[in-house]
Amino acid sequence: MELTVDNKGFAFLIADRYRVLRNISLQVIILLITIGIFFDAPDTLNLSFNRFCGWLAYYLFMNMLVYVNVYLLFPHFLAKDKIIQYVIVVVLFAVVALFILMILQDLFYDIAVSRNEPSPIAIFLSLASSLLAIILFITGTSALLLFRPLIQSNIKERELQKATTESELKFLKSQINPHFLFNTINNANILIDEDPEMAAHILTKLNDLLHYQFTDSVRDKVCLADDISLLTDYLELEKVRRDRFEFNIETWGDTKNVFIAPLLFIPFVENAVKHNLNSNGISYVNISLGIGEQSLVFICENSKSMRVNPTQMGGIGLSNIVRRLQLLYEDRYSLEKEETEENYKVKLTVML
Repeated sequence: MELTVDNKGFAFLIADRYRVLRNISLQVIILLITIGIFFDAPDTLNLSFNRFCGWLAYYLFMNMLVYVNVYLLFPHFLAKDKIIQYVIVVVLFAVVALFILMILQDLFYDIAVSRNEPSPIAIFLSLASSLLAIILFITGTSALLLFRPLIQSNIKERELQKATTESELKFLKSQINPHFLFNTINNANILIDEDPEMAAHILTKLNDLLHYQFTDSVRDKVCLADDISLLTDYLELEKVRRDRFEFNIETWGDTKNVFIAPLLFIPFVENAVKHNLNSNGISYVNISLGIGEQSLVFICENSKSMRVNPTQMGGIGLSNIVRRLQLLYEDRYSLEKEETEENYKVKLTVML
């Protein structure tokens, strides 16, 4: 999955769609670095065959420095936090590269600027500066490679925050809306005289649900048991509001010591409630949720109204929750949907 990047400069550095263009840009940069070989002086161009061979060898040499580091040294050492090993390997590689460069200069002596026999000090300074230049060039490419995941992490975090906010707003808009609150409070008002305990129970559940929405759900992670309590409160309020409606929540495993992103399951339950109106019998929502072997399994099954268009199953919010799942778990989750004439089932599995 590719992240959405608004900044074009950052997009060019990290987006997969610009990979070919990045490599072309690199070749242009190396060409600009090496093309100076053809000039004996700023206004003197030398296009001899020997000079061309020297340029080609230098051009390939520069590419070797980049791609050996990018595809071999960096991923095998620095990317795995083997910093000391990486420094040692880079120095050894730079020494080998310097030896190759000396051979190339000897083969294509026409490139050399000076024709005089250099002194030992000049040779040492030349070798030292060349070695340092090679190391700086290699580490420079590594710096760019290290910069890329930092940009990706920052963009991913911002997208996750945006998707989380959208999910919370959609839930508040579609469920905790004035109509829902009015009906719930009205039910409590009617029951105040007839059944004060039930009225108090309704208001307590409503208070718990709203408290979770406006306080707990703004955190990055919540206890799985708390999210299950939210589902229970929500379904109990729906049961009070509706006739011939039943629900069941089955849990297993240690749900108190597992932490997940908030509001991960409520869109599925909301759609189950919305689309299970059945005039022929009792409507139901059955939820099974628990912890398996290094995985979390959530199953939501509901009766289906014959009047609901199957293409509408999923409803508002599911596209957003899928987006959140991609950002949170990438390839560590699976989402399955099953539909028959009588019911609809969603199974979400998340690897912990």
